[in-house]
Parts: sequence; C-alpha cells; structure tokens
Amino acid sequence: TRLPLKYPGLQRDAPLGSGHDIKPVQCMLQDVGSNIATPLSSAREAHLKRTSFSEKPVLELEQWIDSYSEQLPPLRAFILPSGGKSSAALHFSRAVCRRAERCGFTAFPLVSRLSDYLFVLARYTAMKEGKEEKIYVKPGP
Repeated sequence: TRLPLKYPGLQRDAPLGSGHDIKPVQCMLQDVGSNIATPLSSAREAHLKRTSFSEKPVLELEQWIDSYSEQLPPLRAFILPSGGKSSAALHFSRAVCRRAERCGFTAFPLVSRLSDYLFVLARYTAMKEGKEEKIYVKPGP
C-alpha cells in the first residue's frame, strides 16, 4: 500500500496556524515507509531498530489533534471530503492512511493516529479558508 507521502506536501499553504508545519508529518510518513519496507524476517537487528517507532510521534499527533479539535465546531453528522482544495487533498491523504492501516505492520498506531490527525486538519483547513463542509445525506431508496 502506498502511503500519502506526497499529498501533505501540497498543503504547505494551508492555514495551519502559527508554529505548525506539515513537514514533521511528511517526515513521519517517510519513517513509516521505511518501517513497511523493512522485512521483519530477514532484516538485520540494527536496521530493525533504526526503522522502529517510539510512542513519541503518536503522542505528538494526539496533541495536535486535540489542539485543532478544540477550535472546531463539534461534528453532528458524517461529512464528505470537501471544504476546498487543501481540505479535500488532506481528506484524500487520510483515506490512503486508512488503507495502509489494514497492512498490519508495526507502525499501525502511528498511521491510525495520523489518519485521525489528517481528518481534523482537513476540517480545520476548511474552517480557516471559509469553505463549507458537505454533510453526508443517505440517498433514498
């Protein structure tokens, strides 16, 4: 499964707020790619150690999620990927992360939180850009 490494790069102009940059997320994605590409059965111990994960990036993502979530209106319905180009691209990256979660690799906790982060960031970006989020409405019979 390909990870959304290039897509957050499209969001460098997204209104993320002062002191926040998408570059750390891109670095996390690069690390996840290395982790996935490292075969557990045949890699040397040093290589396995170099591509393993600590809890630190997961905790960092959780802090970012909380910070952005506090500034958003509560979700009362499912939303569709929308909210302008930046928001839609972040939603796309999130969907790719969700696909990657099914691979069952050791970076799963990070990818899971990353997809949550991208969802919140997409909503925040839409809000800051004054774009409307489209609400999901179940089609009739």
